[in-house]
Amino acid sequence: MENAGQKSVLKRKVALIGNPNSGKSTLFNALTGLNQRTGNFPGVTVDKKTALVRKQFGKQEVEFSYIDLPGTYSLYAKSMDEEVATNVLVDKSNPDFPDLVLIVADATSLKRSLFLAGQIIDLNLPCVLALNMMDDAQKAGISIDVQRLSNRLGIPVVPVSARNKTGLEELEQVLSEHNELPAYRFLDAASISWPAVNLVLKSFAAENIKEYPALYKAHQLFATDEKWREQLADAGFSPNTAQAEESLLRYGVIARHLEACVGKATGNAGFTQKIDRWITHKVWGYVIFLLIMLAVFQSIFYLAEYPMSWIESGFAWIQELILTSFPEGVLTDLIVNGLLAGLSGVVIFIPQIALLFFFIAMLEDSGYMARVSFIMDKLMRKIGLHGRSVIPLISGMACAVPAIMGTRTISNWKERIITIMVTPLMSCSARLPVYTLLISLVIPDKMVGGIFHLQGLVLMGMYVLGFVTAIAAAWVMNKIIKGKGRSWFIMELPVYRMPKWSNVFYLIYEKVKIFLVDAGKVILAVAVVLWFMVSFGPGDEFKQNQSRISEMEDVLENRVDFTSDKYNDHEFRDQLIYMDSLKADSINAALSILNSRQLELSYAGRLGKIIEPAIAPLGYDWKIGISLITSLAAREVFVGTMATIYGAGDDENIVPIRERMAVEKHADSGLPVYSFATAVSLLIFYAFALQCISTIAIVKRETKSWKWPAIQFTFMGALAWVASFITYQLLK
Repeated sequence: MENAGQKSVLKRKVALIGNPNSGKSTLFNALTGLNQRTGNFPGVTVDKKTALVRKQFGKQEVEFSYIDLPGTYSLYAKSMDEEVATNVLVDKSNPDFPDLVLIVADATSLKRSLFLAGQIIDLNLPCVLALNMMDDAQKAGISIDVQRLSNRLGIPVVPVSARNKTGLEELEQVLSEHNELPAYRFLDAASISWPAVNLVLKSFAAENIKEYPALYKAHQLFATDEKWREQLADAGFSPNTAQAEESLLRYGVIARHLEACVGKATGNAGFTQKIDRWITHKVWGYVIFLLIMLAVFQSIFYLAEYPMSWIESGFAWIQELILTSFPEGVLTDLIVNGLLAGLSGVVIFIPQIALLFFFIAMLEDSGYMARVSFIMDKLMRKIGLHGRSVIPLISGMACAVPAIMGTRTISNWKERIITIMVTPLMSCSARLPVYTLLISLVIPDKMVGGIFHLQGLVLMGMYVLGFVTAIAAAWVMNKIIKGKGRSWFIMELPVYRMPKWSNVFYLIYEKVKIFLVDAGKVILAVAVVLWFMVSFGPGDEFKQNQSRISEMEDVLENRVDFTSDKYNDHEFRDQLIYMDSLKADSINAALSILNSRQLELSYAGRLGKIIEPAIAPLGYDWKIGISLITSLAAREVFVGTMATIYGAGDDENIVPIRERMAVEKHADSGLPVYSFATAVSLLIFYAFALQCISTIAIVKRETKSWKWPAIQFTFMGALAWVASFITYQLLK
């Protein structure tokens, strides 16, 4: 209620629950818009989305507090996510315990959705069933008698389409009014286990708990609570047997409801099955998957080429403009070679990041990714995993952090740990800027066979390398890590549907924003620190070299003619003598040598020289060494580091970072620093090394120990060094 003198506001806490792929989160987004907050459920690290939404219904204002529970197939929790969803609905002391449960069902596949709905009805909670994707059901020729289904279930049933935002007003109206318990039980499950349920109820009475739980809630307690399972096992009662019997009876009730309320599909209902004959084929399924991935990576390189070149040229123009408009000095140098150089290393890769997430969103929204999990299940089992592990692995192509969090759906401890350990080997979007920069340096920009872009083929090869290595690592870990039990992979394949373009582009917007904000903040911070480290150095030698550079630049600006009769000029003669000592045939060449020496004398150069002996066998110099250190914050920092290192102290020559790296040569041999062998070695290093503090942090949080992230960082680092060493030694 509001303060006196103000209108009363009815507050309703609504929990959304449903099967994976039922469109639950899409409905949550449709009901809440952008008024969402993210956090964790109390006491666990499972993501929680909540939102406060106010709606006016006649004279009554209602404040909905929506909670998006993790997707689950039943209340028999087999994973961390499912356990959270069950606890919220079973435990009244839980701060997220709802006033009303909104059950989201896929109208095109009601059978499994009604299993979960029946369990929630039997918890004796006020609930509403939303038949989502009704538009798809109608296209498939599936007819549902909504009113009859509502009468048989004893709860309101509302047809909606979250993607098209139809039926939402009616749904909100029902949510604002409905607060009644279900009219009758879905199944008398407690009778199956009455001796056990009776013991639970007597225990509650003995503890002076006034409000007895619903009979099915008592059934859930003995079936899921470890304390009760042990006590009842001693009495010779098997919860697993009770669960199996309940499932058979519950599906029997569901079959009767479907027969009475749902007409068989007509029209194009067989469209999905026809496509799946090829998509899920034991041979062609893999071929189609590889062809789709090939098309994705070809497009990433080909389509992003033009906007990337525009961005690159735009930043070069801005830097030139600032140099000509602002006076020389430390501030101008910081802006041009610190901030703008670092920022360009972020913004230039937005086209590729956007394209990557566009294709991922398309494949997920269409229902194809679920098929990939299905066809990969057999392969996963051979290395000790199952199909559910494929989802985090493929998600790792976007980012390892949410992918590792996605392993919560894996119930088996051993399988979950192995999936967590190998997921960072999948090439994520943070590696994409590094791959793109290095591939464009040494791989020719040409077509193969008239249809394939060579650089795109190499890029796909890097992603395939990550996947193959992850599979191999999982096989080895399956032999080493000990664990009991075996999990089962059950997934209902959604029907194929056209992606919702608003969802796709919203996802791209969110991911690009995260990349710009999260990665951008880190890269800019590192760029400023690096600018200081390469622009300043300890001791007098750094200052003396800097003075010599200024003198050379002064002579160059005076446009001294080497062929004139000014050899008696004292200052000019000094410069010629110094150039001779540097073995330089021009002042520009002398300046290049001095600038290179200046970097070596800087704080960054001295740090790089310390670690150079450890990385020299890989073909890396001290400048690359600095980038390896800074990119521990995030892999994409490598690009910003290169931009800062090669930009510092050279305000007169603003050129794109790729061009500077291409002409960089070793001072002693005159050979290119970024030879084919070095660039490929560096690609291999970034493919394997765990250069991501965020991933280390999330692994620690998910495993609740520093043991696993320490092992992960060590084995990936060792793998990266050895593989890069072999690559360089073979190719140099």
